[in-house]
Amino acid sequence: MQVILVPGLWLDASSWQPVIGALEEAGHTARPLTIPGTGRPASESDGIGIQDWVDAVVAEIDAASPLGAVVLVGHSGGGNVVWAAADARPDAVARVVLVDTVPTAEGAIISEFPAFDGVIPFPGWDFFGEDAADLDDEVRARTLPMTRSVPMHVPADHLAFSTGRRHQVPLTALMGGLDAEGMRSELAAWPVYRTEFDSIDDVEVIRLGTGHWPQFSRPQAFARTLARVIR
Repeated sequence: MQVILVPGLWLDASSWQPVIGALEEAGHTARPLTIPGTGRPASESDGIGIQDWVDAVVAEIDAASPLGAVVLVGHSGGGNVVWAAADARPDAVARVVLVDTVPTAEGAIISEFPAFDGVIPFPGWDFFGEDAADLDDEVRARTLPMTRSVPMHVPADHLAFSTGRRHQVPLTALMGGLDAEGMRSELAAWPVYRTEFDSIDDVEVIRLGTGHWPQFSRPQAFARTLARVIR
């Protein structure tokens, strides 16, 4: 499998390094991405929006698909990106794997964060409370230098789908704290997300028992699980 790895906000291709070995040992080709504008000043990123991120993943699908079946992996906000990319290329994508995020709905945004100097900097690990509770001091110190700013417009841009065929693509959700029943219960409070989830033809939910960044808190266990679900 050609495995395209899309990071969430504030991370680049290097954030996937802990899982690449396990993927390659399983016979896959890992293709970690750094999304356009990540870590760049406003003068170089102000015109970049969420559709540019989707387009970057679609271009990677087009490059990878002649070499084998493609699986998209998206962490956090990167899940929005890969879900839209799968909608653009449903026949080329064998599976979407979401890491601690849900399949997003038409018109949704990632979230809103304060901008400084025309970009959105990483707000620090403490900002995320319980989501980062399993990141100890050593992990936080080691990974903080890996964080990058993101273009100002990306997190609050509304996502658009292009074909409406994403629901035919099999989806695996690797959730930090939720199993399938818990995920459906959570989504009941967000009807458009619940409708999106229930519209997927083939979906599975696996609870990791981690916080929001399993690639940092439990890299070996996460890598094994990721390699196992790619098919």
